[in-house]
Amino acid sequence: MTTDRDQKQGCRLVAVVVTHDRLAKLQMTLGRLLAEPADDLDAVVVVDNASTDGTGDWLATQQDARLHVATQASNLGGAGGFETGMRLVSDRFDPDWMVLMDDDARPAPGALAAFHALPDTDWDAVAAAVYFPDGTLCPVNRPSYNPFSGRVHVTAADYEGPAIAVDAATFVGLFVSRAAIARVGYPDGRLFVYGDDGLFTLSLGQAGGRIGFEPSLRFEHDCSTFDGHRFQPLWKVYYYHRNLLLFYRRAGGWRFWPACLLILPKWAAKVRHHPGQRRGFLRLMRRAVRDGLAGRLDVTHAEIRALAEPRP
Repeated sequence: MTTDRDQKQGCRLVAVVVTHDRLAKLQMTLGRLLAEPADDLDAVVVVDNASTDGTGDWLATQQDARLHVATQASNLGGAGGFETGMRLVSDRFDPDWMVLMDDDARPAPGALAAFHALPDTDWDAVAAAVYFPDGTLCPVNRPSYNPFSGRVHVTAADYEGPAIAVDAATFVGLFVSRAAIARVGYPDGRLFVYGDDGLFTLSLGQAGGRIGFEPSLRFEHDCSTFDGHRFQPLWKVYYYHRNLLLFYRRAGGWRFWPACLLILPKWAAKVRHHPGQRRGFLRLMRRAVRDGLAGRLDVTHAEIRALAEPRP
């Protein structure tokens, strides 16, 4: 990218938003995005993951020519939604950059203009600084390092400093270049939810790409992923732990196997946070560990939901 705003008129940016049954939050996000000038945002692609709350009807009433909707016949999860949306954007628009977010996340006013004004760098992807709506840091969206490097996440002080290189970032406020797609392709939609962003960005770095954390780019995330240490709904136990095993294995290589001796007992102990659901939790955790160690991704969401159901 160049530092001259006039020379960047050819830098095309398209947003990808994945949604499922959160119409009120999607309305806020699209309102924020479509308020941005066309010079800063060429198009918005919404992947509607088979919403049943009137999302499709509302989207059909929207008149902004920059808005494009990809309605899915079934819920593909966040991972499937991002893979679908990113492929569609590449095929239809071939932009220089795309910016990714869930329906409950949105850029702060002026963030896209700030992205276009960034100095020339060789980043292949750029992660924004993500905050809760009240202005506090959103911990689930902190960029991170390879967990086997001795560091884990960027620090609060890093949010006040210059851009730095990181190893992994989430799909909330992640700007992905055409060059990044050329290096590693697209996220794996079979992951369904959790870890698709970490695996994508970690793979990008391992393929020689560079990921920058740019604190001057602000996003907000109106999320509630966990209730304390409790997964809601329970089936998320499976995807979170299976996909985290896949991430650790990609990050650690041979070091992954001895690390499992520490990781797995800690995970099993989480059952104490699920009173009344202990058997379902343990079923999901056993299956997550088995499939994660085997690298299995062909399980259906219906199978996982069935494991979470109470049994006599």
